Amino acid sequence: MSNYQKIKELAYKANMDLPKLGLVLFTFGNASAADREAGVFAIKPSGVPYEELSVESMVIVDFDGNVVEGKLRPSSDTLTHAVLYKNWKNIGGIVHTHSTYGTAWAQSLRAIPLYGTTHADHTTATIPCAPPMDNEKIAGNYEYETGYQIIRHLEQEQISYEETEMILVGNHAPFTWGKTADKAVYNSAVLEELAKMALLTEQVQPEVKPMKDALIKKHYERKHGANSYYGQ
Repeated sequence: MSNYQKIKELAYKANMDLPKLGLVLFTFGNASAADREAGVFAIKPSGVPYEELSVESMVIVDFDGNVVEGKLRPSSDTLTHAVLYKNWKNIGGIVHTHSTYGTAWAQSLRAIPLYGTTHADHTTATIPCAPPMDNEKIAGNYEYETGYQIIRHLEQEQISYEETEMILVGNHAPFTWGKTADKAVYNSAVLEELAKMALLTEQVQPEVKPMKDALIKKHYERKHGANSYYGQ
């Protein structure tokens, strides 16, 4: 049995949850799960249909993007995952999809505004949209540079990766992360629902304004604050 069996199982489950939640079609997307102590992560193999995946088909990669174990090529987005794991010490899972509503906002180069309490339950920030990279970076080590584009944009917007676990990459699609692979999948589903709600909100009321700060603070803190009281 592989020394990385646990993260292979976690990555397999995360990847299989994506089509169940309607977040991917065909081979659009990937999920990974990290082992921080070992300095590696398990990720979906490139171009393999979800129905053909297995625990053993997950590929083990280190935080520099080098394959450690596996017979198949890892996801084409592997270097983006590697960059995020290497720079963000407190994440254990990453998901990338081309989900319909999230991708529509990314293609529009728009951050997803905070219009309601469902959004505020998860983050006090708009869901940011990183701009497309310059031509030199696109022509260069594209997936590697995508990771740093995500990091730079959050820093520029003064958004914490631990408080806002999701982003759109302009003209591309969403990325989400979390302390576990399961949480990254959850965040991916949340992002898609928030993207859908925001679009419908603007269709119902084109002049809609962002939700007021007091309500944002109340809904976020009742779930995540020092005196949170949501849940058991």
